[in-house]
Amino acid sequence: MHVRRQRITKSHRRLLAWRSSRRARVAVAGSVAIAVTGGGMAYAATEGFDSNLVGTTYKDGLQLASDQIVKSIGRRLLVDNGKLLASTISPDGRFLAALTNDRSIALTIVDLRTYKVLQQAGTATTAGVRISGNDVGQEGPAYSPDGKTLWLPQINGFNRFPVNADGTLGQPTFITIAAQGAMKALPAQAVFSTDGTTVYVAVNGQNRVVAMDAATGAIQRSWTVGTAPRGLALVGGKLYVSNEGGRPAKPGEATMNSYGTQVPANLVTGATTTGTVSVINIADPAAAVTSIDVGLHPTALHAARGALFVTNTFDDTVSVIDTARDRVVQTIATQPWPQSQVGYAPSGVTLTRDGHLLVTLGRANAVAVYRYTRPQEPVRYVGLLPMDYYPAEVTTVGDEVIVTNMRGIGERGPTRTIDKGPGTTPATGHNTHDSTGTLLRFRLPDDRAIARSTATVFAQNGWGKHDVRQAEANKQHPVPVPKRLGDPSTIKYVWLIVKENRTYDQMFGDDPRGNGDPSLAQFGEKVTPNQHAMVRQFGLYDNTYAIGTNSAEGHNWLMQADNPEYTESSAGLYQRSYDTEDDALGHQRSGFLWTGAQAAGRTVRNFGEFTMFETVPPGATWQGFYCDAKNMAATGQDTTMKTDTQSPIPSLNAVTVHEYPKYDLNIPDVYRYEIWKRDFQTNGPANLNMMWLSSDHTGGPPNSVASVADSDLATGRIVDTISHSPYWKESAIFVIEDDTQNGVDHVDGARGPVQIISPWAQHGKVDSTYYTQITVIRTIEQILGIQPMNQKDSAATPMSRAFTKKPDYAPFNVVPNQVPLTDGLATPPVCGNDSGTPTAATAVSSDKQVSSDKQDTIDKWTAWQKDQHFTGPKAVPDYASPALMDHFTWYQAHNWDTPYPGETRILTPVEVPGGFLPSPERDG
Repeated sequence: MHVRRQRITKSHRRLLAWRSSRRARVAVAGSVAIAVTGGGMAYAATEGFDSNLVGTTYKDGLQLASDQIVKSIGRRLLVDNGKLLASTISPDGRFLAALTNDRSIALTIVDLRTYKVLQQAGTATTAGVRISGNDVGQEGPAYSPDGKTLWLPQINGFNRFPVNADGTLGQPTFITIAAQGAMKALPAQAVFSTDGTTVYVAVNGQNRVVAMDAATGAIQRSWTVGTAPRGLALVGGKLYVSNEGGRPAKPGEATMNSYGTQVPANLVTGATTTGTVSVINIADPAAAVTSIDVGLHPTALHAARGALFVTNTFDDTVSVIDTARDRVVQTIATQPWPQSQVGYAPSGVTLTRDGHLLVTLGRANAVAVYRYTRPQEPVRYVGLLPMDYYPAEVTTVGDEVIVTNMRGIGERGPTRTIDKGPGTTPATGHNTHDSTGTLLRFRLPDDRAIARSTATVFAQNGWGKHDVRQAEANKQHPVPVPKRLGDPSTIKYVWLIVKENRTYDQMFGDDPRGNGDPSLAQFGEKVTPNQHAMVRQFGLYDNTYAIGTNSAEGHNWLMQADNPEYTESSAGLYQRSYDTEDDALGHQRSGFLWTGAQAAGRTVRNFGEFTMFETVPPGATWQGFYCDAKNMAATGQDTTMKTDTQSPIPSLNAVTVHEYPKYDLNIPDVYRYEIWKRDFQTNGPANLNMMWLSSDHTGGPPNSVASVADSDLATGRIVDTISHSPYWKESAIFVIEDDTQNGVDHVDGARGPVQIISPWAQHGKVDSTYYTQITVIRTIEQILGIQPMNQKDSAATPMSRAFTKKPDYAPFNVVPNQVPLTDGLATPPVCGNDSGTPTAATAVSSDKQVSSDKQDTIDKWTAWQKDQHFTGPKAVPDYASPALMDHFTWYQAHNWDTPYPGETRILTPVEVPGGFLPSPERDG
């Protein structure tokens, strides 16, 4: 694998780390107490990352896009064609099988003797075993006790592979678990009876556990358990089941939806409020299923020495159940940094032969180590060991520990080529779907060495730098970004404008002032003249990163300052939900950006962000919305194309402007601007204003260049309107991508464009400081006095360098679009095509006739397009697979007469390499 190395531009400043020691009934990982007055969250910093470039290895480690550096212990095995979601070891300890996602691979087999990838299965042409789909569940796979079969969980059941003597797999047989109405099986963990004749399966999508005949796949028994059963552990005659969604709701209890089940939930935070472990007596068919209350989102189970260890992933704890009495006898807090109790994601657990309890902390890139003796004897915290990016599983083989790291070393797999049609050229570089996964193997260091390594983990996460006390009221002079949380700011009104899927190079690679590659600027200044004018006036930021692979992750990072483990581990299916607006299991217990603003006494208005439901007029078209927007702009008349957008989260729905459309590529962003403008003129701004502009996602009726130009013009008009209003002197506007998945970049696929627009912004500056989506959110929190939501934004550095104490009140003047917004439409609007200022590079010959021999292929693509949820009330961002979306955009923009780069003919959807249907990868 080739990793481009970048020059270090500034010396790295070391972070202050905290050593820790304390023994308690509730053992806290890293328990040095830090005094905080007023119960507030202290301010911390990740300034040690300075101007680091993602993907570059520095003295302290490899820089990630997630406000972290990694320099792990152990011997690394890199898998450079996909994330490793979950793993299991063969009964003889010789092989490891891991669920895999991205690059059209579903399963990876590793020979632990040679420590090399032995084989992969999936739809990719490189896969040693070809299967029909790459969808995989959250847990597994499972080897039979004799090691002769391997069961791979997929949407509607299992692919059962024969295992050869050398560990390779033969062609599988599919074992179906039938749907129950609209609820597919979505199997999670599977475990075998001791004799191997029965397979017990957590049927996640149907809230039940089944016993299946291992030879025939026939279901022999079924037990109803809690919501979203996930992990299983067989202890004697009892089967334990972790129910991620907790117990069934009681009559009159507050609930929210998760995959068709109403689960107990907090209507403000949107999060579930219960977690349970079901106990099934498999030896007694008449015995009732019992339940044990544990923490939120119980996931992994590990049974050893009379105890069952349960990782409560959203509670950041581990429950210890005495299996003799089926009672929780102690709870271990896996919260290493005293400044935050939320967001470490314990998700894997095991007990070594010498009594070390190991717990993976996915969001801390660490394994927490404890000394364990017996169920009711409190554990002793030892320390933290540094891992790679997002450790998800931990196990032992003999005296060695093996950790499966879901995201490995970040998106540093082989580069790819993306083409976006006329006005652009094919571009090759890093992309967010160039995922990696890693294994780390090592012998556990002695306890003193583990304790010493804790400081390394603190430094790599930015914990403990420049902590200060909570602000004291009315003690400070206002500044744009206060040093202490709650001190006054010169800024009262903040806009967070979320756009779709562009990399830095894709948009600003043509700006010679920054670290850009002009050959990758597919949507440069001719397409995005307003955003280019903004970065000249208000500042260019060329070292800012999105964290998520796709929209499901990106919007979570912006609204929750985290992508919860539930969404991370669901990436192989995305069947319970993709975006989690209508899924309580995807919401962290500490709430969202808007609930934090409300708790701080701030007002909030939402325009489309994190919403779910939409109604539009019957027969509505993009052309109709475009003409309506054009008429509103010209005459000031009200809209005739009425829409209604709703959120299933009550706290968000209460502040949502329902006339503003949610994500829907059948609605242009210039229409969204007109709806927002009317609300702004009538009601003025809130303190926090959240907006979603989605046209630059591409995939709607106009071609890709026109769609990005539409979004750029809407952005320019919004900034123009705000900057010419009386609110401008106290305003700040942040324009950021939800993710960067639909482009490439020469530095890293996660590097994205950001604009900070304010009288208080550093005008005209080129800022190469390392920033991320989290630092943007942390800056908004600091300005408005919002408590951080978890350890990620607690540790992030507010972007003070991007602001000045000497304001420049000059407004921004919108720039006319150069690209016609109606380019590529099959049917022109009744109000006429947009004129724009087309150039030879951006003009599209949309009236050219398609040859008759291509019509059958076009019809197949048209049928595919209708199934992608691009438009309408059920529109879902990033529904289409990466390969299919890129081919479709290319063919559409080239009038169906030019093969995709590197191919010799126009392909149908089923012929596109790696473009299986349906797609769990969700690129856009």
